Amino acid sequence: MLSNYYTVKQQGTDEITIQKSRFIANVKRVESEEEAQEFIQSIKKKHRDATHNCSAYMIGETDHIQKANDDGEPSGTAGVPMLEVLKKKGLKDTAVVVTRYFGGIKLGAGGLIRAYGSATTQGINTTGIVRRELMQGVSVTVEYTLLGKLENEIRQQSKYILEDMQYLENVAFRIYVKTEETDAFQEWITELTNAQAKLELLDQKYVEIEVEDTSS
Repeated sequence: MLSNYYTVKQQGTDEITIQKSRFIANVKRVESEEEAQEFIQSIKKKHRDATHNCSAYMIGETDHIQKANDDGEPSGTAGVPMLEVLKKKGLKDTAVVVTRYFGGIKLGAGGLIRAYGSATTQGINTTGIVRRELMQGVSVTVEYTLLGKLENEIRQQSKYILEDMQYLENVAFRIYVKTEETDAFQEWITELTNAQAKLELLDQKYVEIEVEDTSS
């Protein structure tokens, strides 16, 4: 499993108008080629009256599935520039469909490449990008006398994710830390609580962190 990677939030859309043609970008996170194709077909069905529904997607830890489709536009002027945007932004498990409603003015090959690339970029930026970080869950249980001190210290550390707290006979914190920092975190907690905390390793999972544009 990758320690971290970039992808889009679940789904989003936006559109731009160029020389009276509407370019509508629909973006979705997908985890298989089948899911990507289902998404593409759903957009084609929704915009069945459109001039073109061009698509691109990149799937897998090593980006081993990469597809681009011009859907009737001149070869290489739509799907490929859309795919290039995904590559430039370093996005995995992402599918994009750009729907074009022709406005009567031909854009030429260069104009089409710029239009489909710009629409894809706009759609992705509107949808939003996240970094998925593989993190180790750790349960930290302490007596109530340590609650305030421990909660304050943990919240001051932005690299740790405090997911929840359970107030039972004692207080149990559920915290996620980078997998490579698990040992250091446990040592820090032990020192912070004078070895009065009970530590237990939980599951590993990807935690999503919102980020700015990854291509800049």
